[in-house]
Amino acid sequence: MNAGEVKALLESKIEGCQVYADGEGCNFQLVVVSDHFEGLNTVKRQQLVYSHLQDAISSGAIHAVTMKTYTLAQHSQL
Repeated sequence: MNAGEVKALLESKIEGCQVYADGEGCNFQLVVVSDHFEGLNTVKRQQLVYSHLQDAISSGAIHAVTMKTYTLAQHSQL
């Protein structure tokens, strides 16, 4: 799996999200921006993202993921 495939996967599963993905092989760094994160703590946000990556993690296509999650408002303040 490559960074573009991870980006496409998440953007197709989390409506209206923006994903910035970097990495190669099976290790990826993600920034995921979505208003679906509004009201969720960091753990719940990560669980939401991981739920869509679970098949790729189980198959070994993804081994390690580092992520930052933001709402649109949070991301615009960076």
